[in-house]
Amino acid sequence: MNGGPLSDIVVVDLTRALAGPHAAMMLADLGARVIKVETPGGGDDTRGWGPPFVARSETGLTTEIPSAEGISTYFLSCNRNKESITLDLKSAAGTQALTELVRRADVLLENFRPGVLDRLGFPLDRLTELNPGLVMLSISGFGHDGPEGGRAGYDQIAQGEAGLMSMTGPDPQTPTKAGVPIADLLAGMYGAYGVVAKLTERARTGRGGLVRTSLLASVVGVHAFQGTRWTVAGQIPQAEGPHHPSICPYGLFHSADGTVQIAVGSEGLWQRLAPAFGLPLDAPGFATNADRVRNGPAVRAAVNEAFAAHTTADLLATLAEIGVPSGEVKNLQQVYDWEQARSQGLLIDVEHPVLGPVQLPGPPLRFFDGAGQEWHREHTAPPLLGQHTDEVLGWLADAGDPIDGTG
Repeated sequence: MNGGPLSDIVVVDLTRALAGPHAAMMLADLGARVIKVETPGGGDDTRGWGPPFVARSETGLTTEIPSAEGISTYFLSCNRNKESITLDLKSAAGTQALTELVRRADVLLENFRPGVLDRLGFPLDRLTELNPGLVMLSISGFGHDGPEGGRAGYDQIAQGEAGLMSMTGPDPQTPTKAGVPIADLLAGMYGAYGVVAKLTERARTGRGGLVRTSLLASVVGVHAFQGTRWTVAGQIPQAEGPHHPSICPYGLFHSADGTVQIAVGSEGLWQRLAPAFGLPLDAPGFATNADRVRNGPAVRAAVNEAFAAHTTADLLATLAEIGVPSGEVKNLQQVYDWEQARSQGLLIDVEHPVLGPVQLPGPPLRFFDGAGQEWHREHTAPPLLGQHTDEVLGWLADAGDPIDGTG
């Protein structure tokens, strides 16, 4: 694994915003060479999403700047380990450059609205003609076909339409989105998963092909037990705040000075928790998990009353001692300062061409060989707009005249 599991793979990334760039970044984290194709002048939409925008000053990084002079932290979140080139895909020169990229690529990613890539002169049959081994990933908002197949998709709209917001929030009257654009991120994850599967198939058959997913599909794909509550049991899930609909007690409770979370996922754990905090172990409504779920408000009230006499620190110590899974609710500063998170490679150092040394959230996967030796990728900072245009066009031209992709 000298260069990573995908070190021999070249990815052409035509995507923007978050779902596609996240998929491309996952492939880049695995060692693939990812060439991000952006429009001249503005580039990926997320380059302008903020504040915060950051710049390097004499005293370090600062956000006290006009937006036009800074780097979007949103863009930094989903574009590490990539190269950036600018191409005008509506010009003959841009079309020529993309044609050469497709011929040399293993993977092509796009998240245009359905039909846009066709109008640019690159329908599926043309891409396959240029490169029969090309693996293509296409991400849409609500699917590429069906009665609403051409509908534009944005994360929060998809969270609502796909049912997630109806199950999230303090109560059924307050639909709430997740704290991150989870529909976009899941579509990117499913997309990268599909690409790797298709590359594995190509190794057997020599042929590429098309993978499709959508924001709608990505959220429905993680409904999990909430989905089968409806499809099998006929129950419509509703928001229940910070508590589990099928396990009790499981969720967030109040201490004397804050909050603590517990996960009593078995009867054995309940038999440890109840006597330690004076809870009615075998009383009616408390004896089994099914009883406790049906009697949820009373059970949660009893746990809150018992926990109110203890600080969060004391609760966590006692819960750890009796073996009941528990934890606090950290903010992001606490997460990135946490030695456990750092030990897992979840914070990485890169050298940005403008900002200098910066830290970014790191990839969630680690790879080891059979002897237990870990592969460490040398991470690179998200690129400036068009930072690698000359280098990539020179590579495409081989020994000939450089290709002008802007013309």
